[in-house]
Amino acid sequence: MEKQQTLKKSALVSGIALHTGARVTVRIQPAPENTGVVFRRVDLPGRPEVRALASHVVDARRGTTISNGKATVFTVEHIMSALHAFHIDNCIVEMDGQEPPIADGSSLPYCRMIEEAGVVVQEAESLSFTPSKILYVEGGSSKLVFVPGGESLRISCLASFRGCPIDPQFYEFTLEREAYCREIAGGRTFVDYGDLKQLLAMGLAKGGSLDAAAIIHDGAIICKEGLRYPNEIVRHKILDLIGDLYLCGRRVTGTVIAIKPGHSKNVELAGMLLREIAAMEAK
Repeated sequence: MEKQQTLKKSALVSGIALHTGARVTVRIQPAPENTGVVFRRVDLPGRPEVRALASHVVDARRGTTISNGKATVFTVEHIMSALHAFHIDNCIVEMDGQEPPIADGSSLPYCRMIEEAGVVVQEAESLSFTPSKILYVEGGSSKLVFVPGGESLRISCLASFRGCPIDPQFYEFTLEREAYCREIAGGRTFVDYGDLKQLLAMGLAKGGSLDAAAIIHDGAIICKEGLRYPNEIVRHKILDLIGDLYLCGRRVTGTVIAIKPGHSKNVELAGMLLREIAAMEAK
């Protein structure tokens, strides 16, 4: 049986948040066994905390936002994805703002934070989970199927976006730390040009730039220094899905078949996992 893990020491990164445009510092701290992933707003009176769980998601339209009424944190998915990949079961994510830095639009900066801090094995057994039956969520053009079983998380993902020069994009990936850093973590966030204009009109994406995202426009993908992968969009979709699924509070195993996934349906699936875990623990 695998054991729970946390960081050996704290790690820090600072940068500009995507939507607010504010400079924010994130410090990920070690935590005791069975703490889970907890976000702490050190900029607010009393330093309120919110546990990273699907039951605390209050918005999943342009990212995954968690809140418990006292602490609110926007766009947690990139941090959660890196923590899931590195099997960090317990940590405190301290932030002096409401949204973590977007950095280059990927989870690579958070992977480097964890690598720099190091990982320590704890005494308690790990909290991995696979559902007892096949789970299915659907809405709009998104469809996700979770097939239980196995010792790892395997994802088969199809992404499709109008105007994208390579469409549709498909990728299969089995979650493992080194493979994640090599094949998934570098996938940057992206936005359709038409959606970007809408975001700017809403007062969002104030910290956005070609340093932090790719823009799909008129049959082309516009980004700094070119694409990191020919199918970078679908890899970023997998990155987001790995992070959103970790909102069930445990490492997950099984096979996910995802067709045009998005945060809303990712979180709905994580919520189904969380409810099954709660029911199992209540017995």
